[in-house]
Amino acid sequence: MPTAIIADDERLMRDQLRMRLGQVWPELEIIGEAKNGDEAVELVDQLKPDFTFLDIRMPGKTGMEAAAVIGNQSHIVFVTAYDAYAVEAFERGAVDYVLKPPEQERLQITVERLKTRLATPAADMNASVTAMLSQLAEKITAPKPSYLQWIQASIGQDLRMIPVEEILFFRSDEKYTCVQTERYEALIRKPVRDLAEELDPALFWQIHRATLVNVNAIEGVTRDIRGRHLVMIKGKPDKLEVSRSFLHLFKQM
Repeated sequence: MPTAIIADDERLMRDQLRMRLGQVWPELEIIGEAKNGDEAVELVDQLKPDFTFLDIRMPGKTGMEAAAVIGNQSHIVFVTAYDAYAVEAFERGAVDYVLKPPEQERLQITVERLKTRLATPAADMNASVTAMLSQLAEKITAPKPSYLQWIQASIGQDLRMIPVEEILFFRSDEKYTCVQTERYEALIRKPVRDLAEELDPALFWQIHRATLVNVNAIEGVTRDIRGRHLVMIKGKPDKLEVSRSFLHLFKQM
């Protein structure tokens, strides 16, 4: 049976990847799990897995650094939430990459590629990863960008400074963008497309070209008789339509 280890500092992600792999490749035996790059290197040395699924961003040794040490002892698959990192890793010699959260259809493609590698020696990752580290180190360790903390909005003739965490959602029309909080509604002239670039994407999800919603305000998602997906807001009657291009945000919920 082919064997593998999973290295990710988030237990839920390890569990999810293990579950998905079990669905698309039942024959693959997960023989170990690591919480960081150092543990991954030790497990590879001890267990000699055919494949090693490495999260790129981990404490201690990053996935890239661990891959450089592992060398050709195991076929490497990078797991990442950062598409730019993943594509670069893949193009520079990784067997494949998996984006978080792992989706069954994409993982099936990865598995088919891995099966073809079983009979071939693992590529030595040391040279290619070393060349990447200087570029990726800046991205991985870079400070978080500065996002908007306050929104200046109009309520009648008054201006309010609204902390962004109090905002439930933004919804634009042709002239204005509505800023909805639990207690009141205000207006700004900045369109959603600009707000989407200035707000923390971990806090505000764009679910429609005209709508941003605070993740913490989401009560759930429902469908109407027309088949549209609608986001329900905690404590509010509002239901916000989700465009098809943004439905993937809710697959992990």
